[in-house]
Amino acid sequence: MRTEKMEELLTVKTAGNEPYDIVLKESFDDLPDHLRAIGCEGRRVCIVTDSNVAPLYLDEVRARVETCCAQVETHILEAGEEHKTLDAVRGVYTKLIEAGFDRKDFLIALGGGVVGDMVGFAAATYLRGIRFVQVPTTLLAQVDSSIGGKTGVDFDRYKNMVGAFHQPCLVYSNVATLKTLPDEQFANGMGESLKHGLILDAGFYEWQIDHMGELEERGTQTLLELVSRNCQIKRYIVEKDPKEQGDRALLNFGHTLGHALEKCKEFQMLHGECIAIGFVAAAYISWQRGLIGEEEFYEIRDMNVGFGLPISFDGVSSQAIVDAVKKDKKMDAGKVRFILLKKLGRACIDTTVTEQEMLEALRQLNADEWK
Repeated sequence: MRTEKMEELLTVKTAGNEPYDIVLKESFDDLPDHLRAIGCEGRRVCIVTDSNVAPLYLDEVRARVETCCAQVETHILEAGEEHKTLDAVRGVYTKLIEAGFDRKDFLIALGGGVVGDMVGFAAATYLRGIRFVQVPTTLLAQVDSSIGGKTGVDFDRYKNMVGAFHQPCLVYSNVATLKTLPDEQFANGMGESLKHGLILDAGFYEWQIDHMGELEERGTQTLLELVSRNCQIKRYIVEKDPKEQGDRALLNFGHTLGHALEKCKEFQMLHGECIAIGFVAAAYISWQRGLIGEEEFYEIRDMNVGFGLPISFDGVSSQAIVDAVKKDKKMDAGKVRFILLKKLGRACIDTTVTEQEMLEALRQLNADEWK
């Protein structure tokens, strides 16, 4: 597909669900208006955030939500992937029950991808489903995880093994929050952003490379353009395939090996860093199969460096990563469902990638195994 120029409002329409808007702004000023538009006025609302985001934005967001809602509760989760558990969600349930929330009330997820996934899962399962709003504050969440209705928690450190599809009723992204992100967190989101260009929009991939300097400076208009074009790609995919029965699996480019690496490293590497390693490995397999050229592979690999993403890892064996792949939820009847590149901007689903191919690709990137 080819993304258009920046849009500040995009509507997502998926079969069997109410349409919802993705709103892109540079402040929280318009949040109450959009909450009123979805029926929040006069309802109970619980803002769930984490211990990193709460000191930055909770007071401001709460003050704005209080202008249009009857009752506003807050709940603060411990920050970090290691706290993305059923026990943590239990705390959200307890808060909602004690505050008397019913099926017409709302949850608001204020934070990054971990908060969004957990709040979405709580919303999907509390009273068999209540409405929720995504207010993503990280690049990864704004360009990817807040859109599409995938929710879940980790189980015994296996990524997102317990979850549900539950669409938000609004996504409100304030790109000004991206200006305060630590560099490693901004790079974390760029891993998913580069992935989107590689699988569906070569022009957008090249745009990111051409605007590397502007992205590093994080100017407002550049950030709006970046988030908007990612949202257009994510909307296109989830509208075609809301529950990952077909093309949505393309979004897993880099995730097969990336999730396994993330698990084996015990979440000591950021999600976007692991995905970047994963898509370099997938690009290597694509090159070795003759699907893309050598020059294209090395460009994909080397561009990671410019965006603060890794091109190597250590501390875990390639065999351990491949073994972890076999326990991933992306397995299909015992076969690994892998995403390869046919060319820049075009990906395909493949179930013939062998263990040997995965090992060879990982060994090119595993600093402990270089000869």
